[in-house]
Amino acid sequence: MPDSVPPPPLPVTWRPRRARALAYGFATVMVVGSVVLAVLLPPPFRLPDKIGVVVFGCLVAAILHLLGRLRVEADDRGVTVVNALRVHRYAWPQVLGVTLPEGEPWPKLDLADGSSVGAMGIQGAEKARSRQAVAELRALIHTHGEAPDHP
Repeated sequence: MPDSVPPPPLPVTWRPRRARALAYGFATVMVVGSVVLAVLLPPPFRLPDKIGVVVFGCLVAAILHLLGRLRVEADDRGVTVVNALRVHRYAWPQVLGVTLPEGEPWPKLDLADGSSVGAMGIQGAEKARSRQAVAELRALIHTHGEAPDHP
C-alpha cells in the first residue's frame, strides 16, 4: 500500500481476523469439551474432580481470550494498544510513527520518549490487511500526531 492512503474517520479499530477466530473457536471447544468430559467421567471420579476439569477448561479459555482481545484503537484523543497482557494508551503527540518490517509478526509504534511498543492487534501474517492498517495508522499519526506550533 502506498503511504498516500487517506486517514480513516475516527474512531477506528483494527483487529486481527484469523487470530481472533482461532482464539475464540478454541476457547469454545475447551469450555464445551471440559463440560462434556466432566459429565461423562466414570464413577471413580467425584464432584470435585469434575469441577476441576471444568475450571481447567475455563482457565484455558481465559488465556485464549487474552489472545482474542488484541486490537489497536484510534480516536480523537490518541491511540490505544490492547496487547495480550497490557493496555497502552498514548496521546497523539506521543506517537511518532509506525513501522512493520517484512517478516515481523506485528508493527511497532515509535514513541516520543525513545521507546517502542508492539501493536499486536495488527497481525503481519494478514499481509494486505496489515499493510492497509499500517498505512491508515501512519496517515492518522501524520494528521493528528504533529505537535502544534506555539510561538
